[in-house]
Amino acid sequence: MSNTLREDIPNFKAGDVLSIYVNVREGQKVRQQLYKGTVIARKGSGIAETITVRKISNGIGVERIFPLHSPSIASIKVDRVNKVRRAKLYYLRGLSGKAARLAEKK
Repeated sequence: MSNTLREDIPNFKAGDVLSIYVNVREGQKVRQQLYKGTVIARKGSGIAETITVRKISNGIGVERIFPLHSPSIASIKVDRVNKVRRAKLYYLRGLSGKAARLAEKK
């Protein structure tokens, strides 16, 4: 485990849609699994910084907290930049369907 900050993290904030490729170990093999969702929170600083990403899977909301500088994250890509007016989007948990959409930044 390395205690250094990653240099390859793109600029993003709460509301953005990210594609996060996570290294998954299955026995001796390591494969990359895609997790794509909306950032609803970004917490901490330095090596302890984390992001909470929410997606809808089979009609059920799934949230996952990623340590931003973890070696288990292969890469992060920003797919969409949305217009939001706050830093924490916990209110999205109570919304569903079209009400949970965010407007894309022009």
